[in-house]
Amino acid sequence: MKLSRRSFLTGGSAGALALLAGPRLTTARGLLTEPKLDDLVKRALAAATKAGASYADVRVVRIRRENVSTREDRVERVSSSEDYGVGVRVIAGGAWGFAATPSVTAAAAERAAGDAVAVARANASLMKRPVTLAPVPANVDVWQTPLIKDPFKIPLEDKAELLLAINREAMKVPGIKFATSSYSAIAEWKLLASTDGAYIEQEIVRLGPANAATAVDDKRGEFESREYQLPPRQAGWEYIEGSSMLADARRVGEEAVEKLKAPSVTPGKKDLILDPSNLWLTIHESIGHPTELDRALGYEANYAGTSFATPDKRGKLRIGAPILTFFADKTTPGGLATCGYDDDGVATQKWNLIENGILVDYQTTREQAGWIGAQASRGTCYADGYGSFPFQRMPNVSLAPGAKERSIDELIAATDDGVVVAGRGSWSIDHQRLNFQFGGQAFWEVKRGKKTRMLRDVAYQANTIEFWTSCDAIGGPKSWWMGGSLSDGKGEPGQVNSVSHGCPPARFKQVNILNTNRRTT
Repeated sequence: MKLSRRSFLTGGSAGALALLAGPRLTTARGLLTEPKLDDLVKRALAAATKAGASYADVRVVRIRRENVSTREDRVERVSSSEDYGVGVRVIAGGAWGFAATPSVTAAAAERAAGDAVAVARANASLMKRPVTLAPVPANVDVWQTPLIKDPFKIPLEDKAELLLAINREAMKVPGIKFATSSYSAIAEWKLLASTDGAYIEQEIVRLGPANAATAVDDKRGEFESREYQLPPRQAGWEYIEGSSMLADARRVGEEAVEKLKAPSVTPGKKDLILDPSNLWLTIHESIGHPTELDRALGYEANYAGTSFATPDKRGKLRIGAPILTFFADKTTPGGLATCGYDDDGVATQKWNLIENGILVDYQTTREQAGWIGAQASRGTCYADGYGSFPFQRMPNVSLAPGAKERSIDELIAATDDGVVVAGRGSWSIDHQRLNFQFGGQAFWEVKRGKKTRMLRDVAYQANTIEFWTSCDAIGGPKSWWMGGSLSDGKGEPGQVNSVSHGCPPARFKQVNILNTNRRTT
């Protein structure tokens, strides 16, 4: 819905100050009771402009976190935290400056604005080129996660009892010695205002449930675990309450026992069939991070390096088979990175990164758009709290399903000799995002079109380009599934954001399958 009776007045010189004209009417879902936020924003922007900023934005951010962890028949950990404060970002002398304060008052915000301009002036002497921002409309709006039940209003007893019930079901399986389950929730409320006219209020609620069972062979001194992670989502408590976590708990335990008894994989070249519950992480590491423009240009190398997908290869580099199209999307319903606007005030959108196997575009912010000759930002600017500087962060990056309806069972039926991998496991990737190795949670042997038995100690190793170009079959729209992570790291100092990745199952021809067995005999 649109905010009413609110407008901005343009005044001043080249760095025009957008002044708040009317009183604040509402807050998203009534979470914030501070009555003078409009005055705070107005005074902070005015202070920044008076100090010499050509651009300024103010973010008032409140983040709440809640976690419940259980093991077998007991609650092991309950935690709750809240961060609330103001961050001011400016451009002065052609350089960025930033300052933040946990004191949500107009006076503190004014001081932060002055400090941010001082930082920008200090940075200006080191700049090789001035910061230039792509144009953006003066967006004024409210956006929030669609939900029915606010998870923070559900009694802790109810959450704990569901988790303990999941553990009880898993422990009924003979051979299961340990069972764990957990729940995490993050509520992010944000007010963004800028001298370009943005006034945007958003609230995002994310949930991350998980459970696992561990089977133990006392005679051999061995154990195996099977994690079952209901994908994290942007949703309310009804997502967990209506899920199959409890119904599937016993099956999770049974697969852990079966995995413990399974033979090790025979290494070698085999056809590889990846369930979406495994494939999403491979997309994240080998497609999502390489198409971040700051990595591609070498400006960012924290958390596993830069990128092989440099801009000179745009429109030329074949990263995948012609059947593969990867798209970025910050509008996917339930996606962890989904929102109405980014921290530059840009409306979120969907666009292709790799089209029919060819690299075609990148993830950009207002500052980055001009680096590759783009006229507008793709809306991927984000900061993980009031005290963090907003920079380019990954949107939801997904693999489009095939046009033909096709299930994972059909991929298996069409495979003579292969391995199926499901679930998130260990991973490693080099500093150019090229050579990688991924594990998983559950593995099955495929012979002559059938799953014959469970395996263990499986990992697959490949080169990003060789891997994706070896894909010869993918599932259809009904098999598309979305996984993700609540905490993807980037930057220095490090920041985290939440991101989802959707995909169908896919088959890859003649991939190097490794045996990771390190048990002594």
